[in-house]
Amino acid sequence: MKAMHNICATLAVLALHGAACSSHSKESSNGSLRTAGASGTAGSAGKVGTAAAATPTGIGGRVSANATAGMTATTSRADRPSGGTGGSGSGVGAAGRNMVEPAGAGNSGATGSAGSGNIDPGTATTGVASGGCGSTNTTSPCESKGATCKLSVNSKDRTYYVQLPKNYSPTKQYPLIFQFHPWGGSADQALTMYQLNSKIPEAIYVTPQGLDVGGNGAGWANTGGEDIAFTKAMLADVQGKYCVNNTSIFSTGFSYGGMMSFAIGCEMSDVFRAIAPMSGSLYSAIGCKGTGPHIAMWGSHGTSDNVVPLKDGQAGRDKILMQNHCGTTTTPVDPSPCVKYEGCDPGYEVTWCEWDGPHGIPSFGSAAVAAFFKSFL
Repeated sequence: MKAMHNICATLAVLALHGAACSSHSKESSNGSLRTAGASGTAGSAGKVGTAAAATPTGIGGRVSANATAGMTATTSRADRPSGGTGGSGSGVGAAGRNMVEPAGAGNSGATGSAGSGNIDPGTATTGVASGGCGSTNTTSPCESKGATCKLSVNSKDRTYYVQLPKNYSPTKQYPLIFQFHPWGGSADQALTMYQLNSKIPEAIYVTPQGLDVGGNGAGWANTGGEDIAFTKAMLADVQGKYCVNNTSIFSTGFSYGGMMSFAIGCEMSDVFRAIAPMSGSLYSAIGCKGTGPHIAMWGSHGTSDNVVPLKDGQAGRDKILMQNHCGTTTTPVDPSPCVKYEGCDPGYEVTWCEWDGPHGIPSFGSAAVAAFFKSFL
């Protein structure tokens, strides 16, 4: 109960700082673990062995050495491509040998070896197209302020924006970036808050509106998992209408938006490739255990943050470090004072930036987040 009281107290402080956060926000506005595929389809049978020469001697050809059949590898995650298909049979019966028995045809070669599934834990090199690829949808009805898309989730009406690239083509796969606003903010604000559109123009952007939290403005309390459910519903809607590269789905956000990104890192790491929480914590993901699939992360937190304490941001970071099996050793990276953790799962790095500042977005935040996301494209 004491822990919950502290969280509620901090959230109350967030509410009290709503105006300040909104003001800062306005100023700011001017991935894979691919498990081994299951067994693949059996390879085709080998060719029939050749008959022995026409002499009074010879026995049937021998069966070539057995090889293990394979099946087409299946994907274990929605955002990862499937493995290879089973290989063709390659065994050939050996010719009959000159012996004292009648000549005979060689037996069929044994089943060929399987094609191997893709088990490399590194980054996927080929995207998996969403169901919307090739559709007739070439524009979004909810790209501009005031014209939102709507979904009913858990009997609540939820709204969000979907922005497509300038020259969107339904035959080209695009990365998908979610942008979550801070407490007391709005989807309208988040459309430009993180300034990513100009840095990654060839991407689809989804910018959702949060729900009221305690009468103090919209946020992402994720009560009963409702905001994660909303995120899944938006994702399904966009994937069904537009051409999304399912291996390149990202999330960013500041303050409560950062908390929502942490929640995605804990609960949807099987779908999202990377997250970039700024001044976030686990307030939207109280039950995060740090045992889910790995997910890359770039995170920042001000050392003098008196709204969301630095230690709470570090607690969120540590859960992602656990998921990615990272070590404790760090190496300085650009921009300063950021560090990169060593020993993380290949392709799932964690970069952490504790900067000298308050509750806010660091001056280098937008450029660094954009560069981080682009490193996976």
